[in-house]
Amino acid sequence: MRKIKRIIVHCSATKASQDITVEDVRRWHKLRGWSDIGYHYFIDIHGAVSIGRPIYKQGAHVKGHNGDSVGICYAGGVDSKGKPKDTLTKPQRDAIQTVIDSIRVLFGNRITIHGHNEFANKACPSFKVEKHFS
Repeated sequence: MRKIKRIIVHCSATKASQDITVEDVRRWHKLRGWSDIGYHYFIDIHGAVSIGRPIYKQGAHVKGHNGDSVGICYAGGVDSKGKPKDTLTKPQRDAIQTVIDSIRVLFGNRITIHGHNEFANKACPSFKVEKHFS
């Protein structure tokens, strides 16, 4: 099993009303030439959690930081014009917190939580992670 040190939260950069699935994101990533979806968990607009890439496999979600991290992506993150916007809903926030809590049970409480924007010049996940998660 990989040694996990951090969880990195992402958005799909889709509109909050766009009801995409883990399979949609998997297809998008495979079209880019990747072997699978880059994220380990995906949270849809209703707050349902889906498994993406198996957690024992390195993700493909933050260049240079995939080896020791778990990627969580929520559906949304942009407004009707495609501009970054915090579209995180309470069901999505609760689902992400549940995934975080579960990962910490497996790998320890020292795991830190970050946004993709802490590692790359991107708006993703379109909010300050420390505002919602710790």
